[in-house]
Amino acid sequence: MRELSCDVAVIGAGTAGIAAHRAALEAGVRSVLIEQGPGGTTCARVGCMPSKLLITAAEAAHEARAAHRLGIHVGEVRIDGRAVLGRMRALRDRFVASVFEGLDRLPEETRLTGRAAFEGPDALRIDDHTRLRFEAAVLATGSSPSVPEPLRGLGPRLLTTDTVFEIEDLPDSLAVLGAGPVGLELAQAMARLGVATSVFDPGDSLGGLSDPDLKRAARAIFSESFDLHLGAKVARGEPDGEGARLGWSGDAEGEKRFARVLAAAGRPPNLHGIGLDRTGARLDDRGTPAYDSRSLLCEGTRILIAGDANADRPVLHEASRQGRIAGRNAARLARGEGAERPERWVALAMVFSDPQIAVVGGGFDPEAGYRIGRADFCDQGRAQAMDRAQGGLRLYADAEGRLAAAELVGPEAEHLGHLLAHAVQDGLDVRRLRDRPFYHPTLEEGLDTALSDLAGG
Repeated sequence: MRELSCDVAVIGAGTAGIAAHRAALEAGVRSVLIEQGPGGTTCARVGCMPSKLLITAAEAAHEARAAHRLGIHVGEVRIDGRAVLGRMRALRDRFVASVFEGLDRLPEETRLTGRAAFEGPDALRIDDHTRLRFEAAVLATGSSPSVPEPLRGLGPRLLTTDTVFEIEDLPDSLAVLGAGPVGLELAQAMARLGVATSVFDPGDSLGGLSDPDLKRAARAIFSESFDLHLGAKVARGEPDGEGARLGWSGDAEGEKRFARVLAAAGRPPNLHGIGLDRTGARLDDRGTPAYDSRSLLCEGTRILIAGDANADRPVLHEASRQGRIAGRNAARLARGEGAERPERWVALAMVFSDPQIAVVGGGFDPEAGYRIGRADFCDQGRAQAMDRAQGGLRLYADAEGRLAAAELVGPEAEHLGHLLAHAVQDGLDVRRLRDRPFYHPTLEEGLDTALSDLAGG
């Protein structure tokens, strides 16, 4: 077995790991990046990019079907599932290849391949070929899809967010377990591509919304796209020919056969079996180490945890920033310096459904006592002109009028979501934010309406 040493060991070559490795190298220390595979980052391979490619095709089909509302008649819309999925994979593979090209530009001597596990607080074993000693380490092992117990005997009938993009053709019917951002996006896309889709979730919310008004609006909107079962728990699943039969309980009980089942109920971090119990880290009952959310340093160790591995904010922009912070702090620890604790970004989450969803600053908090500003897109001029008059916007401000959070479901919410995140991050109050230009007619006028409501007219 080879014996190697370095200043910083980075475990995982996804978004956070690559960013950490580069940051450590830029800080002038000896960093080694360890990747088990398949690599290519979750976003490019099985996340953001393939899902958005599928959503784009679904939106094209939906717009063609709905064009008659504008006096445009396009004839029959025919979905070629193999062509849709083939285009998605071809472009997805280009995005993954670009990630690998970036990795290939890193010095070869700074990269190792294999499964890494801790042998102690300062040593890793990589498969059976290398022992690597380090001064500090970054844990960026990513996440894997969760499969509920009732689905584990379904074999190839079961899809996960890692395998759904590999199917050759669209199924006739699909059950989606999970109404969070990923489940909602994929369910609506599949439904618009002609798949008879049902969504099951034991909760009462869609896409991470918490505001009672917006939850009700979202339920009404999305139940028009697919068969929606909120408050329902899938209690059993069994093979039924080439498909699967599911039974569920909750607000209502039922049973139905589906051609395929998609588990979209979360992606827990990849932390088991890597020897964290040998590092001195304080672990909870799920094996997750206690860590500081700003420095990313695990308590009692010289190990930092970044990206999906810490299950805090599993989105790409956070993983990239966390990777940079972890890499710089790992370099500082390797030199005997203390870790820095930069301020966190305001939380920003988005769902690329139609209408889109954005949650800023954690969204609605019934215990915070926030003042609430309201605007609806149902009667907003630009939304009506676009034939997309659905949903609404809620702003939450503290007693001094400072904007603290927001939630919205509506057309092009990704753009308003960014504006609101920047406003919260910059500590703007209602008066200062309202004193900005709002062009007419735009969707952004909805923000002006909500601000006016907060300001009392």
